[in-house]
Amino acid sequence: MKKNISIFVLVLFVLLANAQEVKVTSGKVIRFENFKSKNIDARNVVVWLPDGYTNKEKYAVLYMHDGQSLFDAESSWNKQAWEVDEVAGKLIAEGKTQKFIVVGIWNNGAKRHPEYFPQKPYESLTQNQKDTITIQLQKAGRTKEKFTPYSDLYLKFLVTELKPFIDKNFSTKKNQKSTFIAGSSMGGLISMYAICEYPKVFSGAACLSTHWTGIFSANNNPIPDAFITYLKTKLPNPKNHKIYFDYGDQTLDSLYKPFQEKVDVVMKAKGFTPKNWETKFFPGENHSEKSWSKRLDIPLLFFLKNKQ
Repeated sequence: MKKNISIFVLVLFVLLANAQEVKVTSGKVIRFENFKSKNIDARNVVVWLPDGYTNKEKYAVLYMHDGQSLFDAESSWNKQAWEVDEVAGKLIAEGKTQKFIVVGIWNNGAKRHPEYFPQKPYESLTQNQKDTITIQLQKAGRTKEKFTPYSDLYLKFLVTELKPFIDKNFSTKKNQKSTFIAGSSMGGLISMYAICEYPKVFSGAACLSTHWTGIFSANNNPIPDAFITYLKTKLPNPKNHKIYFDYGDQTLDSLYKPFQEKVDVVMKAKGFTPKNWETKFFPGENHSEKSWSKRLDIPLLFFLKNKQ
């Protein structure tokens, strides 16, 4: 045990020496620069540890996409952040949730869309439909080349490379029951995809402002139906999984209502109930980190609430 603790302390020392550029209001952020992968491009990974973190306790783990937008608004591209440290720190400090850490995976900029776009639903489309998606995404500036998702490799990175590293170097509860994944927009899609593809790894997925359209128009768009068809056969067992969806009605969120309602029908048909599934509508809220921060506590409590 002493040897394991010393290794853990050494790892923390090396990482802290690397730089702590992210400012937080509670807890501590450790930044892994240029985290290497055999499956996808290297990227930064940040780990948030709550106040009082100790190797003597075991912590649940929440994996979150778009890691550069989670903590410090001043360091993000649009000067907005989820304020995860503030929201999660408060819930833990008040004893409302069990103790957990947050692993934030940075997106890959221009490659964010192909990494987050659920691959198997895309591959079910006709070639003509795929070509249409490429054209739409080129017009939106999301790609310059032929659009080809590789989210299966992104998830393989999370499950076979990143998670084992986190479990080895931090004091985590390694089991499925204590492992969650969350994101917004395309990050919502990949979170949904993750729990469907790896139901033995993740017990909960929070999908905020899920980008059901895949592209930026709902007109003559085959993507939502492809996602719904996929969910009909791939949704995990409701007995040991929880899924959270939400959406607003401003900016990009204004596209989502009809598609989320179709997804809700599938959820009910597959046996999900308020015990293990929530879909929430937030009138007046838009597609931004500021909006997601306001309601992040809801899925955190849904997944991690302390049993009194």
